[in-house]
Amino acid sequence: MTRASVRKRLRWTECTFFVAGLLCLVYVSAIWTRASVEQRDGRRELATMTARARDAGGVTASEVVPLDSVIGALDIPRLGLSVAVREGDRDQALQVAVGHLADTPLPWQKGNAAFAGHRDTFFRPLRNLRFGDEIRLRTAHGTFEYQVRHMTIVDPDALWVLDAPAEVSLTLITCYPFTFIGSAPQRFIVQAERIGGGEPGAPSAGIRTRARVR
Repeated sequence: MTRASVRKRLRWTECTFFVAGLLCLVYVSAIWTRASVEQRDGRRELATMTARARDAGGVTASEVVPLDSVIGALDIPRLGLSVAVREGDRDQALQVAVGHLADTPLPWQKGNAAFAGHRDTFFRPLRNLRFGDEIRLRTAHGTFEYQVRHMTIVDPDALWVLDAPAEVSLTLITCYPFTFIGSAPQRFIVQAERIGGGEPGAPSAGIRTRARVR
């Protein structure tokens, strides 16, 4: 093989990697743009729902919430995290928001409400979470306040985290390690106790499933 042919092949290789990198950048940018739009729309929808509930003097605690619909916003003030929450943990929901695991109680119900998010997007700040940090969940049913009590790392099939101790009423789930490339092998679990907000309603039970996070 001549030097000219080697240089030509190297140029083609460089061009191929450049185009592949550019396509990846365009894809990621498109996802972030869509997520930003969905987050903005989700906050607007939550504000409208809250205003309607306030005008009506309250809102009936629903047992069933449509998949992918906005149910609230999750805030962790110390981390500067504020993200809209949608019902369900399907890929469509987790690409644009944090998802509530539909087979766990809703925040305004009695029990452990569980939420999943991707470690490389909305839940990335969880790596800096501390014991005692405050978590707020704003919904049309009121704002619920929690304090972080437990943090642990488990295998993906450790469904016992959804059957939390009596004092735990909020569980956050994301993949671990945070810097892992590809499908991460473990889950980072945050469990918090409710310290303020509205009173929970009736208990809700369902079949436990894995949270589809990455």
